[in-house]
Amino acid sequence: MAIEVNHERKWPGRSLLQSLPVPGVITAKADYLFALARKSSLWPMQFGLACCAIEMISTYMSHHDLDRFGIVPWPSPRQSDVMIVAGTVVKKMAEPIKLLYEQMPSPKWVIAMGSCATCGGPYQHSYSVVMGVDKIIPVDIYIPGCPPRPEALMEGILKLQEKIMKEQKDSAEA
Repeated sequence: MAIEVNHERKWPGRSLLQSLPVPGVITAKADYLFALARKSSLWPMQFGLACCAIEMISTYMSHHDLDRFGIVPWPSPRQSDVMIVAGTVVKKMAEPIKLLYEQMPSPKWVIAMGSCATCGGPYQHSYSVVMGVDKIIPVDIYIPGCPPRPEALMEGILKLQEKIMKEQKDSAEA
């Protein structure tokens, strides 16, 4: 069975580029373009602490492929703008997480992935577990689940992209 392409199709109306007063020129505010660039090129620093890290890693594999969103994992906090905390945060790791967060340049965002990172999970009654990474650093997106599926992380990243564009819109209105 061959795939057929209809070359006869006519698009209704005019395209955006055809309707512009100056051909081939699109104007926009610089803040909007910066937010669009931030949204489309997130560099997360992955902080995998437990079983949620396996799901986070599988999100970058070929079946889900986060690269198509322009998201490239980055090992250094100095070039990262998103921290993904995946797994159980114990009190011993609280200080390194805070230090890495402080080393990230602004603007920066945090995603808490999994029930252990969001609220302590099944280990919440342990003496050594922090009851959510938001007790250490501010969190922007919470992804529930134990462990959450790769699709949940992808949806969380899409929500973060929406938040970045909304922050730009809110700052432009103020």
